[in-house]
Amino acid sequence: MSDHSETYAGTIEGLYLPRLAWEVLHRESIGSLSQLRAVAGQLEQFAGIRTQTAQAIRRELDRVAAPGEHIFGQEQLSPWGA
Repeated sequence: MSDHSETYAGTIEGLYLPRLAWEVLHRESIGSLSQLRAVAGQLEQFAGIRTQTAQAIRRELDRVAAPGEHIFGQEQLSPWGA
């Protein structure tokens, strides 16, 4: 199995991300959920983060979010469209 599809526990409790994602977050000094949420919309701007990895990080943020707090999930659609 590819290192890009395997996920691992890391320095942010509760998240399971690809090893590359953990390496980039460490390099960028992102070590908490609040720090990660603050930059979640700009993940692709970090060197080494591709769209697929950014989406994996956002899915994990949604997974650990409190009920009703999902920020990035597709389930929250605009009231004007489906």
